Amino acid sequence: MSLDFEAPKTSEPEDVPPTVPVEARKASAPLWKLLLRDRVATVAAAILVLVFLTAIFGPMLVGDAATDQDLDRSNLPPFTLDTGWMNILGTDPLGRSMLARLIVASRTTLSVAIPAVILSAIIGSFIGMWAGFHRGWRETAAMRVADVILSFPSLLMAVVVLYVFSPSAANIVLVLTVTRIPIYLRTARAESAELQSRLFVDAARTFGAKSGSVIRRHVAPILLPTLLTVATLDFCFVILAESSLSFLGIGIQPPDVSWGLMVSQGRTYLQTAWWLSFFPGLAIVLTTVSATVLAAWARIATDPAQRWRLNVPRSKRSRLLPARKVVS
Repeated sequence: MSLDFEAPKTSEPEDVPPTVPVEARKASAPLWKLLLRDRVATVAAAILVLVFLTAIFGPMLVGDAATDQDLDRSNLPPFTLDTGWMNILGTDPLGRSMLARLIVASRTTLSVAIPAVILSAIIGSFIGMWAGFHRGWRETAAMRVADVILSFPSLLMAVVVLYVFSPSAANIVLVLTVTRIPIYLRTARAESAELQSRLFVDAARTFGAKSGSVIRRHVAPILLPTLLTVATLDFCFVILAESSLSFLGIGIQPPDVSWGLMVSQGRTYLQTAWWLSFFPGLAIVLTTVSATVLAAWARIATDPAQRWRLNVPRSKRSRLLPARKVVS
């Protein structure tokens, strides 16, 4: 007489897809290798690197080509080398090279977007971590200030402020910084409020660590990946906001040039010289879309629970996600 015992069935956790390949569950490779495996993210990163390098070194290479006027070459069409490679993207009504102006405008646009994002991220994250960690009246005061700023549309606030004060690059950076601070403040506050009750924070306090030291050594490193992702997405918004302000005539002012200002100046020639607005508009679209794609990739890459998805081809990722249960 034999007794058959049935082994108990074990079920995998619901948050781990049962069909994930074995190689996807292994320790992830370095981030740069994971980036190279994703063609879309690699192209986006390459475009952003090209834009940054162009903004840094481009104006030194083109010299005065962006300001030199030649009315005999007014509104030359693009994609012709009859007048030299500098005019391959055509010329504007004053005969200035569109390629050279795009290169110079990239520095102006990034010189507004990057400081605005960095300043708003630093100020908002610091206040948010401080308020979320200490809670109480600090949290209430910080959130009420954020609510007041968010009660006004950021672009409308920028229009009003720049209409009252003189529109300049410094004023644009200042107003965009103020309007974007609540985004980082609310994110950092929510994360810090959740982390301040963790065991490792209690242990640090038990050993006599001060609040500032705990925030700097334990809270900030955990928040950094999330804040970097938010900053990358916010970079897109700031570029679009600066371009919108320049398009409305209250942003960057001549003789300076930005992508938004070039779009605004070329809109009166859309029927006869379409390239005046098309190429700066294309630069805005490529930069913002690339930053959005890279932010989505960074969100997965910095999340240990989702990083395995980067080891799987993009076409198979949707099939490996766990099915959501519908609760009736």
